[in-house]
Amino acid sequence: MSTNTSPPGVKLPTDEELVLKVIPMPADSNANGDIFGGWVMAQVDLAGSVIPARYTQGRMATVAVNEFIFKQPVRVGDILTFFSKLVRIGRTSITVKVEVYAERFSAQGQYVKVTEASLTYVAIDDQGRPRPIPAQTPR
Repeated sequence: MSTNTSPPGVKLPTDEELVLKVIPMPADSNANGDIFGGWVMAQVDLAGSVIPARYTQGRMATVAVNEFIFKQPVRVGDILTFFSKLVRIGRTSITVKVEVYAERFSAQGQYVKVTEASLTYVAIDDQGRPRPIPAQTPR
C-alpha cells in the first residue's frame, strides 16, 4: 500500500505546506489512553510558527489562538502530520491555519483529520513589544 493513499473522503491538503511530523508516546496520554489535548495544542503551536518565522526574521510570540477544533482523538503511536498555510500578513502579525492528520498505527497510509486551528503570531523586539514585519519576501 502506498503511503500517499487515503480512504475515500479524506485527502491530504495540496495547498498547504507540510511543516511537522511527530509520533505521540505513552507519556503524552491522559487517563483514558488518548493524547492530552494540551500536548496536541503545543505541537500545533510549533507547527504554526514555521511559516511566520520566515517573515518575522527574528523573535515572535503566539498572540492568539483564534480557533482550535479537536475532530478526533489522537492515540499513542499515531503518526501525526501537520500542514500549515498562510492566511494573513498584517503590519506586526501573521495568521496561519494548521491542519493535523493522523495515520493510525494499525492503518498506516490512511489519514484521519484530527485537529484544525487558526493561530496568530506577532513579531516582537528585544523588549517583547510588537515590531513591524520586514518587507522582504521570504526565501
